[in-house]
Amino acid sequence: MNFAACRIKRDREKSVRNRHPWIYSGAIQEVEAGAAPGDVVDVVGQEGEWLGRGFYNPASEIAVHLFSWDRAETPCDALWAGRLARALELRRSIGADPGPDGAFRMVHSDSDLLPGLVVDRYAGFLVFQFLVLGMDRLKDLVVAEAMKLTGAKGAWERSDTDARGKEGMGRTHGPLAGEEPPVEIEIDEAGARLLVDVRNGHKTGFYLDQAKNRIGSRAFMRGRKVLNCFCYTGGFSVSAAMGGAVSVTSVDSSRPALETAARNMELNGFSGEAFPLVNADVPSCLRRMRDEGVRFDAVILDPPRYVANRDALQRGARAYKDINMLAMSLLEPGGLLFTFSCSGLMGEELFQKVVFSASADSGRNMRIVGRLAQAPDHPVLLSYPQAGYLKGLILQGK
Repeated sequence: MNFAACRIKRDREKSVRNRHPWIYSGAIQEVEAGAAPGDVVDVVGQEGEWLGRGFYNPASEIAVHLFSWDRAETPCDALWAGRLARALELRRSIGADPGPDGAFRMVHSDSDLLPGLVVDRYAGFLVFQFLVLGMDRLKDLVVAEAMKLTGAKGAWERSDTDARGKEGMGRTHGPLAGEEPPVEIEIDEAGARLLVDVRNGHKTGFYLDQAKNRIGSRAFMRGRKVLNCFCYTGGFSVSAAMGGAVSVTSVDSSRPALETAARNMELNGFSGEAFPLVNADVPSCLRRMRDEGVRFDAVILDPPRYVANRDALQRGARAYKDINMLAMSLLEPGGLLFTFSCSGLMGEELFQKVVFSASADSGRNMRIVGRLAQAPDHPVLLSYPQAGYLKGLILQGK
């Protein structure tokens, strides 16, 4: 099978040879006539040597999404079906499939050599995102194969992110196959019963990348007075209560999210004055608590992505510093701060420096007692470190 050739500039060949899956438009010298958006192209070097194969889209800043470095691999139905099966097998081999009532990420885009494809399973339903044009053209095949592999009852699409616009595609949202999911799907996360809205919730409905951290946090919570900031639907709040916290205060600016958080707490047997939910802007709420002398034994800080692009890095770093300073000001001596960043452009080293700066300016001596990352069902291809966007620290104040 022949594909149009995409010639890479000499000084940009190294990343392709090192199997990084992205080729930016500025790295391309020329593309053979006939290559249309969404087509498969063969990437070649200056001497015409074959380097890789991927989806081409001149409308995108990432003009080629590579999916193969083996010339013998032909892009066909069998290849894509095999990669879906392999992705599921890899999760099961590391215990990342929690069973029929659980939730996990089955496909994590480029890390599974399936560019622009996200597949999450919530109990008996699959939720899909198709974020690359070439993969979007394979939608029918991908959905059918994933349904067959998992035995899911239904499939729903959440291709409603900004990434679609960068590929020249519109947003798509709705049913794909089988039964439509209920308004809320109940999942089991290591004993925690949680309600998920896959139709309108954040991301594909829930923050599956934090699953391991939510479960692991339970071990630190016994006897503590806990504050969960940016709580969304209360995943960390339920975990804190299950871990034996004496009280859990949950804060979020979204009233609908808090209403779901209240139902999640009640679903697990936690309600009343010990588990208040506060509908407020988080930074403003933390300043008020600081000024009123309110203190906690543990603070969970999982803010939204503050750094969307490189131009926002400095401003985002300042936002992370400010919110961490506020959280530290509320900690009792010996208290714990679980602090996270989901900004892919902020690496672990920079995040630690920002948090250190917050501790220095707040006059608090903090020590790292744990490092956190995204759950193992969100793997990071070594040649593609950008996939490792979530990082976190467990800090203890003195």
